[in-house]
Amino acid sequence: MHELGIVFHCIKQVNEIAAENNVTRVNSVTVEIGEVSTVIPYYFEDCWNWAVKKETVLKDAKIVIEQIKAVTHCEDCGKDYPTVEHGKTCPHCGSGNTYLLTGNEILIKQIEAY
Repeated sequence: MHELGIVFHCIKQVNEIAAENNVTRVNSVTVEIGEVSTVIPYYFEDCWNWAVKKETVLKDAKIVIEQIKAVTHCEDCGKDYPTVEHGKTCPHCGSGNTYLLTGNEILIKQIEAY
């Protein structure tokens, strides 16, 4: 379960941002998780809820997870398409000359402090 390591990294980043901005309490954190990032949102949330119990600034902070859809671009026809539905083969022209545009990232979108 690599979600725990990602949660620890996320908590570290939020703590650094909180310190830079003199924040003493974080209420919630919104993260965006790519559809094909291999991070399972349920596991991420479970690990988050366990980890923030041991924190100070983030103690019991809520996690909000939003999904980033996976989109692939075809270099031959120039069109974008949904990755999960079609994989590496472009549904428009049948080419395999494609690359992932979005959907593999994990981003901290918002930190709500009070």
